[in-house]
Amino acid sequence: MRHVVVRYKVKPEWVEANEELIAAVFEELAERDPGGIRYASLQLADGVSFVHLVRFETEDGSNPLGEIAAFSEFTRDIAERCDEPPAAQDATVVGSYRFFGG
Repeated sequence: MRHVVVRYKVKPEWVEANEELIAAVFEELAERDPGGIRYASLQLADGVSFVHLVRFETEDGSNPLGEIAAFSEFTRDIAERCDEPPAAQDATVVGSYRFFGG
């Protein structure tokens, strides 16, 4: 199992578009249910910072998001939308209460 945390900051004029692109990703995930992933996206209190938490549960650690067209659309122009580009880091869960499930 692999955990990844991605943090970035969008330009204020791109917040609404970014939210819509994220919503489309979750909508397609719900429709397709590719399995092998737990995924959450958070908007921080400053309104322009976003954090994505991902747990890959595939046997080979592959990323099911690659199969999601809406995710490709979300990442396509991410550099243009950002003041601070996405920074992804692998993470280790030290503790979790009902957050990542079983």
